Amino acid sequence: MKPATLGPVRVIAVCNRKGGAGKTTTSVNLAAELAALGWRVLLVDLDSQGHCAVGLGVKVKIGEPTVHDIFTNPQARLIDAVRETVFANLALAPADQLFEHGSGLRDERRLACALADDEIATRFDVVILDTPPSLDFLLFNALSAANWVLIPYVPHPLSFEGVRQLMRVLFKVMSNLNPGLKVLGFLPMTAAEHIRQHRSVTSEVSRQFGAHRVLNGIRNDIRLAEAFGAGKPVRYYASSSRGAQDFATLAASLAPLLGVRRDDTAQID
Repeated sequence: MKPATLGPVRVIAVCNRKGGAGKTTTSVNLAAELAALGWRVLLVDLDSQGHCAVGLGVKVKIGEPTVHDIFTNPQARLIDAVRETVFANLALAPADQLFEHGSGLRDERRLACALADDEIATRFDVVILDTPPSLDFLLFNALSAANWVLIPYVPHPLSFEGVRQLMRVLFKVMSNLNPGLKVLGFLPMTAAEHIRQHRSVTSEVSRQFGAHRVLNGIRNDIRLAEAFGAGKPVRYYASSSRGAQDFATLAASLAPLLGVRRDDTAQID
C-alpha cells in the first residue's frame, strides 16, 4: 500500500567519520527499501567516490549535472542533477568524481537551500544523503540540511572512534547550525553476536549513547557486495538473503520514527 503524502520532504543524513563503515551500502539499500514501500525517494551522493551510482547501475558521464554543481555554481539547481533509476520511486542525484572536497562555495546552508526547491518537495517524500567521512563543508552541509542522522558502524574499535568523533561534530551542529537535528539511530553493520568484539563495541555504543538508539543490525552477507557489483540494491539482487531481510526490517522499523503509520488507511501520525 502506498503511504499518504508526507508533506515536507524528510531528510536523512547517513554519516560516520570513519571510512568503510557501510554508509553507501546503507544509503543505497535503505533508499531502495523505502521506495519499495511506495515512498518517493531521492538518494543524494555527496561523496565524490560516486559509489551510489555504482550501486544503482547508473552511468554518469563527464560533464553531466551532478549534486556537486550546487557547490561550485551559485545558479545551479539540485533538481537538474536528479535522474530516475530503473527502480520504482527511486531517483539519484549523482556525485562528481572529479570534485575536490576542499573546493567550492563555503556556504554550510547551500544544500539546505537546494533541497527547499519546490520541485524537490513536489517530487519526493524522503531524501537520503550519503556523506563523505571527511570533516569538511560537505559534511556540515548534510548535517545542516537533515532532519535526522543515521549512523552505521562496524563493531570495531576504529569504527566506534569514528562514531565518537561524529557525535562531537553533531553536538556543534545541533547547538548552532541545525538545532532540530535528531539522531535516528546507530546501525551495526556486518553484525555477528557470536563475535566477542562485536558484542563489546555495540554494548559500548549502547552505554554511551543509549540502548534505545541502537537499531537491529545488518548481518554479514556477501550478497551485499555482490549486489553492488551487479548494480542493484540487494532486494532486487537476492531478495531472500540475510542482507535483504535486514534492510527490509530496518526500513519498516524507521517508518514510525519518520512520522508515518502504515495501516489500512495510510494515515499520517
